[in-house]
Amino acid sequence: MKNVAACAILAMVGGLYGLQIQAQPLPQELRLTLPAASLSGQGTLKFWGFEVYQATLWTAPGFAAPAYEQSPFALELAYLRDFKGADIAKRSIAEMRRQASLTPAQEAAWENQMLALFPDVNTGDRITGVHQPATGVVFWRNGRVLGEVRDPAFAKLFFGIWLSPQTSEPQLRRTLLAQARSQAPASAAP
Repeated sequence: MKNVAACAILAMVGGLYGLQIQAQPLPQELRLTLPAASLSGQGTLKFWGFEVYQATLWTAPGFAAPAYEQSPFALELAYLRDFKGADIAKRSIAEMRRQASLTPAQEAAWENQMLALFPDVNTGDRITGVHQPATGVVFWRNGRVLGEVRDPAFAKLFFGIWLSPQTSEPQLRRTLLAQARSQAPASAAP
């Protein structure tokens, strides 16, 4: 009886915070690039009451949130609204500035790379970023490669939009890192 009550409480808490407790199959693009990854957490970004996207974090064994830039992982955004790729790139740069000062050259180069990579998205489209430690990030759209940014500094700040303690969405960060916390060593808690 205690187990049934505990499961009911976990399901209720998961529903309140957008965490999906149930196992999900690994997306096709991750079966190729991160076959040992598992679901860490999932949540919905809302802005002024409107749902923007569903974020899902997949982590490889050994992932530690405080040093996320040292681990392979993938972050999938399943869009719940239509957006222009240019708007996604501009917002990404603004969010990256929350974590570190960008030089004008970095900002221009990174924004141009994102403008070239990020398409306009429609409701239901998925963009997945696969982090490659010490290399950069490969972006996928709906299971097809978009391209890559081979710059570890870019990758750290880009994924920091969601995973850094300086994120503008700390509740979403907690939700994404929910399972990573329980698997990381005690000294590596976020």
